[in-house]
Amino acid sequence: MNRQQQITVLGATGSIGLSTLDVIARHPERYCVFALSGFSRVAELEALCLRYRPRYAVVADAQAAQHLRGGLHDAGLTTRVLFGEEGLCEVAAHPEVDAVMAAIVGAAGLKPTLAAVEAGKRVLLANKEALVMSGALFMQAVRRSGAVLLPIDSEHNAIFQCLPGDYARGLPQVGVRRILLTASGGPFRETPLAQLAEVSPEQACAHPNWSMGRKISVDSASMMNKGLELIEACWLFDARPAQIEVVIHPQSVIHSLVDYVDGSVLAQLGNPDMRTPISHALAWPQRIDSGVPALDLFAVARLDFQAPDEQRFPCLRLARQAAEVGGTAPAMLNAANEVAVAAFLERRIRFPEIASIIETVLNAESAVAVETVDAVLAADRRARELAGQWLARHA
Repeated sequence: MNRQQQITVLGATGSIGLSTLDVIARHPERYCVFALSGFSRVAELEALCLRYRPRYAVVADAQAAQHLRGGLHDAGLTTRVLFGEEGLCEVAAHPEVDAVMAAIVGAAGLKPTLAAVEAGKRVLLANKEALVMSGALFMQAVRRSGAVLLPIDSEHNAIFQCLPGDYARGLPQVGVRRILLTASGGPFRETPLAQLAEVSPEQACAHPNWSMGRKISVDSASMMNKGLELIEACWLFDARPAQIEVVIHPQSVIHSLVDYVDGSVLAQLGNPDMRTPISHALAWPQRIDSGVPALDLFAVARLDFQAPDEQRFPCLRLARQAAEVGGTAPAMLNAANEVAVAAFLERRIRFPEIASIIETVLNAESAVAVETVDAVLAADRRARELAGQWLARHA
């Protein structure tokens, strides 16, 4: 590489963002931080700015921006501070940016991620909701702009590594029979069903293998995370829901597999550390050191697999149904889940009621075709309204 690559990290204060910055710091000759966003974690973002000295920083609103400007000015930094969705889109699409880590959690990441795609950037996609909500529109934008889309979810990154380079011709055409999407099963994989109504947010966030934010940890506990990943995989790899099978693998060592028609099954293995897929996507098609220790198979000793129980994990069933229906159904699924998870974390509902809210929202209105981003966002707003109505009646 002849020059440093300029990287924008959207969601820099979250677990993915911090892991990305860790990898970048290991290769200062290759990468330079161009912009960081931190939404409401202004103190954490200020500390990151002091360390990485980006050209831009983006926060949620004008008040937070004023606070951050003061702190950076006092430290002698010339970082330009922006705020809101407009600021996020600006640093995602900036002409000097080479790659964008899209790691904003939830629907809030849709527009800035699309802005990066439409600007033809190398987009490291950790925000699965962007594809879940607007898959067809998103992939059309990728093809139209020539953007390079690289998946960061460990499962999708594993699939990407195991597929042939010409998989875009279609899975049957390249000899792929099915995709096996692995899941840890989360903290409640063996919890008696009768006890799920009493589990706490702290228990739901105590993931056995991965260190993640609170929202995604709850999604892992309900396996909605895997449902969203199933929808995302359909768009990333041009697959039908029926071609994707979810497999519970408690050790989280095999990150996903691809089954070929000749009987070969290719798997990508590694320690459960997000720096592996991040470094892979940053350097692709090359490989760089991620800081992740070598996998010790003797310490792992065994690999277990089981089929998911949809009675235990109804969110997985609902996500598959939304994938099959298409249109606005995935956007409504995602929005209802965001509202429900927030209510659970606030202790307003019990854990099983997350699925109840989602199912109620999906059954309330028929899905319609998606032709514009505005239509996607309208479906998102409607689902949040319906979920709010459920909470007003029951919580």
